[in-house]
Amino acid sequence: MNKVIHVAFREFLATVATKGFVFGLVVLPVVILIVIFGMSLLFDEEAPRVEGQVAILDPTGTVVDGLTEYLEPEAIAERREDFEDRLNEAMPAMPGAAGSEQARNMALQSILGEVPKLEVVPLEGTVDLEEAKSRLHEGSVKEGGRLALVVVEDDAVVKAAGEEAFGRYELFIREKLDDRVVDEINAGMRNAIVDARVEREGLDRAYIDSLTRVGRVRSKTVTAEGEKETNELLNVMMPMAFMLLLFASVMTGGQSLMTTTVEEKSSRVVEVLLSAVSPMQLMTGKIIGQMLVGFLVLAVYGGMGVASLVVFAVAGMVDISLLIYLVIFYLIAYFVIASLMAAIGAAVNEMREAQSLLGPVMIIVMIPWILWMPISRNPDSMFAIVTSFLPPLNPFVMLIRMTSTSPPPMWQVCLSILIGVASVYAALWFAAKVFRVGVLMYGKPPNFATLIRWVRMA
Repeated sequence: MNKVIHVAFREFLATVATKGFVFGLVVLPVVILIVIFGMSLLFDEEAPRVEGQVAILDPTGTVVDGLTEYLEPEAIAERREDFEDRLNEAMPAMPGAAGSEQARNMALQSILGEVPKLEVVPLEGTVDLEEAKSRLHEGSVKEGGRLALVVVEDDAVVKAAGEEAFGRYELFIREKLDDRVVDEINAGMRNAIVDARVEREGLDRAYIDSLTRVGRVRSKTVTAEGEKETNELLNVMMPMAFMLLLFASVMTGGQSLMTTTVEEKSSRVVEVLLSAVSPMQLMTGKIIGQMLVGFLVLAVYGGMGVASLVVFAVAGMVDISLLIYLVIFYLIAYFVIASLMAAIGAAVNEMREAQSLLGPVMIIVMIPWILWMPISRNPDSMFAIVTSFLPPLNPFVMLIRMTSTSPPPMWQVCLSILIGVASVYAALWFAAKVFRVGVLMYGKPPNFATLIRWVRMA
């Protein structure tokens, strides 16, 4: 037992003491902090204001005024204020998060940009369209001038005889025009044409809008402790966050285990190690040592996530029992994947040879990562239930289901854990057989059929 502990301690230190591991473990939190604190500086940078003309050829004579009114700077600014109010109502700032509302408003202002100054210029019906279009590529966007040309069809407001649909309009813009300006022009044209159609029919646009508009209602979650605002974003991101934590920690330890095993075998260091310990002691120590490495990754990033929830005063959204199950499923997933990684590392002579054996394992492990969204959206589907009991997918899929809005019954969780424990025993048994034969085997890299023969031989 002492030899296993020594091997595990050596494996742990050999991995975490490297500059690459320390850099990889620290760089992501540092980048996140830089983004958070540097966000305000980035959002303080003002985008250049767009100024220019929007020419319109309107044979109906009823659209120009509506577009002009819609594109006035005051009207654009008012619409943006209304949008901010609706956004604040639909997604209120997290309570207790100092400056979160201010930061979000700054981000929104950066996304929307400066209010453009657009002048609507009506064209005569006799104008040459090709000449009007040619003015769109004169100068540059920053110099102003003509930014867009709108051509309204004759039947855009009044249907042509015998036609069931109204006509449309064509929009021509200059190169590299800001897409936000294009969106404003399109929205203005739609609004102006609808206004013209409604007015011609003798209807009240405001009354029609009141009939077709329903105010957004923010849902409330009812719990045993009372009602609370539903955090839709957190409900969606929770399964992905737990999946990412589990995947990153398991693959960090598993990949390091395979890499160190291949390096020690190719450099013949393993022969020196086997003079002091048995193959089983060496394999067990390496698995335990890399398990501690993966657990360190899990603790660092998991702790960072929990700390973020505490800062934003939404820690109550996460059940503490989920963190316990995260550790349980981490141990199950790690031992299964690490056993396979150890077997692959012992069977090959260099990393290039490991790719053919590693490919199928990685494809299987990536299935929950690729399908986490449909699984979390429909956790009671037949696919989700079946894969919850199918090693080595079951730890990943079950954790996604447990963090979804419809957690599985406890008997399924317990059954998945029992199946996981059995799969750990089977994976360790398989790895031990392969490791014992392959760790001192050199020459042609084996395939899966060869590994099965080694298992029977050992």
